[in-house]
Amino acid sequence: MSPITTHALDVSRGVPALGMPVRLQQRKAPDRWQLLGESRTDADGRVKDLLPDNFPLEAGIYRLTFDTAAYFRSLGADCFFPFVEIVFEVKDKRHHHVPLLLSPFGYSTYRGS
Repeated sequence: MSPITTHALDVSRGVPALGMPVRLQQRKAPDRWQLLGESRTDADGRVKDLLPDNFPLEAGIYRLTFDTAAYFRSLGADCFFPFVEIVFEVKDKRHHHVPLLLSPFGYSTYRGS
């Protein structure tokens, strides 16, 4: 499994957010990000393949970007936030799981396990 994973839950519908595009980047300088991986949420709303299983996770700042506009558009719904960026810091080599709880007009996140 990727050392950084995520999942997205659509709390407005009470279901996983299927098919949402997700991008993972690492900050290399204050104004420069390196793309590490891209994927889509699966039927359970999860993304397990952003990085290869043996990826050497480094300490640093990472950013997950969720294309919420594409997701809600696929449902025929409007949304207020066209994308959600979650920026977090990795300080150790443990697995990092960063979930997203969303609705068309709000979102929340936390450090998962």
